[in-house]
Amino acid sequence: MSDTAPDRRGERGGRGGTSRPGGGLRPVAGAPARQASLALLAAVLERRRPLEEALDALPPTLEPRDRSAAHRIAATVLRRSGSLDAVLEPFLRREPPAAVRAALRMGAAELLLLGTPAHAAVAATVGVVPRPFAGLVNAVLRRVATEGPAALEGLDAERLDTPAWLWAAWHAAYGPAVRDIVRANNRPAPLDLTLLPGATAPEGAELLPTGSARLPPGTRVADLPGLAEGRFWVQDAAAALPARLLDARPGERIVDLCAAPGGKTAQLAASGARVIAVERDPKRLARLTENLARLGLAAETVEADAGGWQPAEAGFDAALLDAPCSATGIVRRHPDIPHLKRAQDVAQMAAVQARLLAHAAALLRPGGRLVLATCSLQPEEGEAHLARAAELGLTPDPIRPEELPGLPEAVTEGGTLRTRPDMWADRGGLDGFFAARFVKA
Repeated sequence: MSDTAPDRRGERGGRGGTSRPGGGLRPVAGAPARQASLALLAAVLERRRPLEEALDALPPTLEPRDRSAAHRIAATVLRRSGSLDAVLEPFLRREPPAAVRAALRMGAAELLLLGTPAHAAVAATVGVVPRPFAGLVNAVLRRVATEGPAALEGLDAERLDTPAWLWAAWHAAYGPAVRDIVRANNRPAPLDLTLLPGATAPEGAELLPTGSARLPPGTRVADLPGLAEGRFWVQDAAAALPARLLDARPGERIVDLCAAPGGKTAQLAASGARVIAVERDPKRLARLTENLARLGLAAETVEADAGGWQPAEAGFDAALLDAPCSATGIVRRHPDIPHLKRAQDVAQMAAVQARLLAHAAALLRPGGRLVLATCSLQPEEGEAHLARAAELGLTPDPIRPEELPGLPEAVTEGGTLRTRPDMWADRGGLDGFFAARFVKA
């Protein structure tokens, strides 16, 4: 359905059109994007599916601009749902159905956060709700347009937009900085690239002190020259640090455990090391293989559970374990995470990480190096593993501030890496990562 396709279901407030003098219909612009956004929100909030998975499930016939708009609207709602609900609450006498609540959130997000003109936001939202609720949605959003900005300004947005368990955990770990973390998570993230050795950054990119190239939020990677030629790959600047800290050397045998989608594998392979990438998900492994082929890099790939895989030849010189985790460090790129995760998930993932760490240590030769990394802000998935590592015969190899140019604040007193979304705020922030480096006794 195009933006201008007529809807012959009739009167004002029906799906897809509003009445005009003479009895005809004026089609509502943007209906496909709003319908797609509703589908994304239903997938995340009702069926607990990841936003990226829901995006992939949208009809292939949806225009790219509508897909992009749907993602932008849905992501804004997911980031700010607590604040949006607080603004809407005084205008609702009873709880509407889930789909109507989602539409109201969408309309409020467009009015208050995305700069959509009031007439367009209201008309488009009314056009995608069931006809019996059209009057309600129209009336509520018109009040939001006039009274909402002042109401939004008076809210404690950071608390409202963060699940209580996550706020409590971050406050316990980081104190008042929790507010800076949440504010950083609610801003669009820039596009970071890791460059192939010898490649030049795309025009307009900022070269970060740690070596990554950064482009503004909203940059379409598909439009960048050099992508097809394999000059770079997408990787947040923080995500690029664990492989750098491993300091891979030409000719070394290195295993990359839980390797997909392959950014760290590519970093290791580009160093000249002999890399084995282990990944249990066949689809993710296929994506890793495709990425390496585009980049012209070589690595052996193995489809296996990294916690039980046994190589033909053990005794690796180094291992990188970017372990699966709760992913609370990458909320700014994946705003669905706070809606999908629960407090109990953290303990479950920490147990998985402990099992993987023990197996990674067993794969190393004496004197071999290991970097453990998680894209989580939860201490249970980071600092808590230091005691376990000692029990495995792993000696800490402290990270030095000079290894992270321009980012000394990310090196803890104990010599581990801890990046947060609010770091490099003037440059666009960072994903939240923990990393620790060890040597096997």
